[in-house]
Amino acid sequence: MAERKGEISRKTNETSVSVSVDIDGTGTGKISTGVGFFDHMLDQLCRHSLIDMHIDVKGDLHIDDHHTVEDTGIALGQAISKALGERKGITRYSSIDLAMDETMTKAAIDVSGRPFLVWNVNFSAPKIGTFDTELVREFFQALAQNAGITLHVLNHYGANNHHIAETCFKAVARALRTATEIDPRQANRIPSTKGTL
Repeated sequence: MAERKGEISRKTNETSVSVSVDIDGTGTGKISTGVGFFDHMLDQLCRHSLIDMHIDVKGDLHIDDHHTVEDTGIALGQAISKALGERKGITRYSSIDLAMDETMTKAAIDVSGRPFLVWNVNFSAPKIGTFDTELVREFFQALAQNAGITLHVLNHYGANNHHIAETCFKAVARALRTATEIDPRQANRIPSTKGTL
């Protein structure tokens, strides 16, 4: 099987982003965005998806975290899409309900080539520390659009906003891991009656 790796460098007036991924990794990450809570969440995404991720971002944090978070999602999504190539042999679909203490969140994925995000997650506070909770959605919107995946995220319940955000990242990670794994029963086929994804 060909290596499923992708690299993306993206530079704008707002951010400079460098991302590399290995879909068939071990969940090893080297992540630096300048936003502590976001680094923690990306580390969860990396570790629980088993996708190796090297992410280095320099952004206009003197304004706020928005451009850094969104542009990281764009570049990471593009790197994942590049690594998956024509998506031959992948499992394609996955869904998980992930529990963390008092919180439970569902993530469902179709690695379809058709980007779409359904987001049913509410936070009870505008910030987790200094991090804007609305940026969690912005990240997954950018990731789904640029990875070419249909992604549904639903928080069933939870009281702690840190836990709610973290279950979103962990659930997406676990679903992404399963959906991108090679299905040995169709390792040489594209999992679509269309013949393409």
